[in-house]
Amino acid sequence: MSAMTQAPPPAILPAELRDPLARAIAQVNSVVLGKRQEVRLAFVCLLAGGHLLIEDRPGVGKTTLAHALAATLGLSFQRIQFTADLLPSDIIGVSIYERETAAFRFHPGPLFTQLLLADEINRAMPKTQSALLEAMAEQQVTVDGTTHRLAPPFFVIATQNPLDLAGTWPLPDSQLDRFMLRTSLGYPDAEAERAMLAARDRRDLIATLAPCMEPTQILALRRAAGSVLASAALIEYVHALLVASRSHPDIRVGLSPRAGLALLAAARAHALLGGRAHVLPEDVQAVFASVAAHRLAPGAGARTGRDALARELLETTPVR
Repeated sequence: MSAMTQAPPPAILPAELRDPLARAIAQVNSVVLGKRQEVRLAFVCLLAGGHLLIEDRPGVGKTTLAHALAATLGLSFQRIQFTADLLPSDIIGVSIYERETAAFRFHPGPLFTQLLLADEINRAMPKTQSALLEAMAEQQVTVDGTTHRLAPPFFVIATQNPLDLAGTWPLPDSQLDRFMLRTSLGYPDAEAERAMLAARDRRDLIATLAPCMEPTQILALRRAAGSVLASAALIEYVHALLVASRSHPDIRVGLSPRAGLALLAAARAHALLGGRAHVLPEDVQAVFASVAAHRLAPGAGARTGRDALARELLETTPVR
């Protein structure tokens, strides 16, 4: 069994963190059948302090995964359905003048939560999509010159439809770069799909889920992930991948230093889920495509897409 599909809880964590984490992963897997790797990546993103983009065609379980995570993590939750007429103020909130006090009062929007589901994010116009930028990067929003902090841990899960579907706008590169990981679900295998067809409706099942974790535990797990050791040799390997992306003939824009930091953070979280206090090259390889592919900009004459380019970088960059 590969490191990506292993399920044992981290041995380096105390029981008060290890056991709730193991229950949370198992509970999400009980709803999203046959997608253990994708569920694992979602928890990697959570523990690394990033945000998750789930991209795939309608009906394969993107929103179900987001709802299962929300029900499991014990965080305050809001869902925003992105549409073409959605405005930035519908997300952030608005200041309204109150005659009683002769002053403007800020009324927070649904962004002020701990877990935000941005459903079908690319059905909104780019101006509305960019309303999330400051929140995702700084965990805060500035309205009328006043900065409002968001309650930690702040975790955005966005779903996105393929760009060949009608009524979609591509996310700008600056927005894509704020998502630490991008994943897709695809169709379930035959066994998982038969089990899904025979079971109760996913929405009814999600309604019965109880939180397995508390916000303080998630913050403690993030601190633990940040303390996982990355050796000098491992950092050299990460840097070699960044450099390779910038010199590849089919890549117009390679990976930035921010992408390198995201890759290292995700690899640390993956190592923690594997029960290790140090990062291995296999941890970097397990998360690389999900961290890197959506950040790569293929050149005009590129022979392959972003995902294939990410795999090629892994195959051609040696571990020293």
